[in-house]
Amino acid sequence: MESLHTRIRLLWIVEVTIGAVVLGIVLAAVNSLFISVPVAAQAGVVVVGIVLGSAYAVRRYQVWQFDLQPDALYLERGVVTFVETAVPFVRVQHVDTQFGPIERILGLSSVVVYTAGTRNADVRIPGLTPDRARELQDTLRDLAVESEADDAV
Repeated sequence: MESLHTRIRLLWIVEVTIGAVVLGIVLAAVNSLFISVPVAAQAGVVVVGIVLGSAYAVRRYQVWQFDLQPDALYLERGVVTFVETAVPFVRVQHVDTQFGPIERILGLSSVVVYTAGTRNADVRIPGLTPDRARELQDTLRDLAVESEADDAV
């Protein structure tokens, strides 16, 4: 099983921090418009959000793993609800490499595997270096093509 790059924790913590700050701004707006909430309570909500979100991000990193097995891409992830996913290579439609602005700053990429079907039609593997993401994309594409040839009638 392969783990994600350690910098993904920082990305997830930054996302949580942004969300907590936005929540703080919303609380401040509500405070000035409708009800009176003490500033200390607003700040407390933001701090608790950041602390809990950071702990969640660290635990999320600890459980997130993936593996290329002979016939499928296998993923394990989830903190509250643990999810195991097997994506048969024969179901792979195409594979993309994506990276947002914060990911680029941190030197990270994601691989998105699009599959045939409607339920959970795509699987995202975050927290990869750009080189590892390209390598995984090429490998998955090749395995999908091979399995398609093996599956032909």
